Amino acid sequence: MRQDMFSRFQARAGEAPDAPFLILPDGAVLTYAAALARSGQIAGLFRAKGVQPGDRIAVQVEKSATALLTYLAALRIGAVYLPLNTGYTSGELRFFLSDAEPALLIHRPEDDAAMAALCAEIGVPARLMLDAGGGGDLSDLADQQAADTPVHRVQDDDLAAILYTSGTTGRSKGAMLSQGNLASNAETLRAYWHYAPEDRLLHALPIFHTHGLFVATNVTIAAGAAIILLPKFDVKELVRLMPQATVLMGVPTFYSRLLGEPGFTRDLASHMRLFVSGSAPLSAEVHKEFSALTGHAILERYGMTETNMNTSNPYDDDRVPGSVGFPLPGVELRITDPETGKVLPQGEVGGIEVRGPNVFKGYWRLPEKTAEELRADGFFITGDLGVVDARGYVSIVGRAKDLIICGGFNVYPAEVEALIDAIPGVAESAVIGIPHPDMGEGVVAVVQSRSPDLDEAQVIAALSGELARFKQPRRVVFVPELPRNTMGKIQKKQLRETYGDLFAKAGA
Repeated sequence: MRQDMFSRFQARAGEAPDAPFLILPDGAVLTYAAALARSGQIAGLFRAKGVQPGDRIAVQVEKSATALLTYLAALRIGAVYLPLNTGYTSGELRFFLSDAEPALLIHRPEDDAAMAALCAEIGVPARLMLDAGGGGDLSDLADQQAADTPVHRVQDDDLAAILYTSGTTGRSKGAMLSQGNLASNAETLRAYWHYAPEDRLLHALPIFHTHGLFVATNVTIAAGAAIILLPKFDVKELVRLMPQATVLMGVPTFYSRLLGEPGFTRDLASHMRLFVSGSAPLSAEVHKEFSALTGHAILERYGMTETNMNTSNPYDDDRVPGSVGFPLPGVELRITDPETGKVLPQGEVGGIEVRGPNVFKGYWRLPEKTAEELRADGFFITGDLGVVDARGYVSIVGRAKDLIICGGFNVYPAEVEALIDAIPGVAESAVIGIPHPDMGEGVVAVVQSRSPDLDEAQVIAALSGELARFKQPRRVVFVPELPRNTMGKIQKKQLRETYGDLFAKAGA
């Protein structure tokens, strides 16, 4: 059997045509056979709009069953899928569409006038509309197409998708992911996480991101399992639908919100097989609280846009709070000196580099940037700092750009955050470096509190005997909510901008 994702999907539809693929919140079910047929109709429409193998299809729509099927339809005809964050503005879209030069844009009906003007300006030849309920001219026109649109046979190295990075350190870059990248990672995770056709995944993640689109969807397809598809994250809906599920994949916010939901109990979670967290660091305290409440240890893993998944805590062995586990089978990981590239001994903090069939082909139309981040021996420089302990568990210390240098000494935010998060009354923290007139950078802790009585002096006192002085926060700021992106990652760049003059104001 061919291993690319559409071939896996097609094979499952042939083996078990009546098996559920998508289960909607109202109980409606789309079987593998029905989804295969509908993908054929949508693919036929794409072909009628002039899309050829290798052409890009850009998609900015709300999450729905039909939206997910546009991904399968693109794979079916060998097109390159380009999902775009629904929060992007027209100005941001101008860059993405100019850079990727798609043959087709699928967008929301409410954006019709703006997208018509933008596509005319840039020269995007075709547009289709899809609303949050799965309606729009895309659905209407697909109804007129035959379901047997021919499947384009692909090679492992053929381009399957382009995902743009967030661009927090410069212009966004289009990560090119091949058919082999997607299929190999899906199969590895299926085996590593013991995924089976009987599994039912509670899917509340967005599908414009690698987590919801490639991890959640592709692993389900690789196993021939089913997805309970929620249009968005709603903690009460998670609780309502959890009795039907066996697996939940989420970002840390999912789990902290579940812990605060009265309906989420040990009994409700008793039949669940697996809880997975990713896309942002999971607080060790949330990990421990969740385990104490449910008896389940959340499985944390580590991946990124350019590589899919790199590491995972084990399925059967210890899932260590604060760790992202071991390199996945077939994936090599090394820790290097960020300045020299020299491989460092086990136990030392350095830059994380990975190599394997999961690693992307490079950045779209940016050969110089690709050469900077993909070494000649195939290792990708992730930009993350990490350490491997004596047992081989990998821990992420932070992003290289988040490293704080205070008085000439390195401060790794994750170390400080772990201690702050353990203080009673702290919900979560973010540690950042702010320009300081004497120290170069001063350590600042931005804290989301669960207690109105917690104050700056208490936090600093709690850390005084736990950390060297240069690592201790010089200021603690309390906020009602930490700023996050759509995948739950705390936006430290935004915090640095907000509090950048803190020491200047205070006279250090």
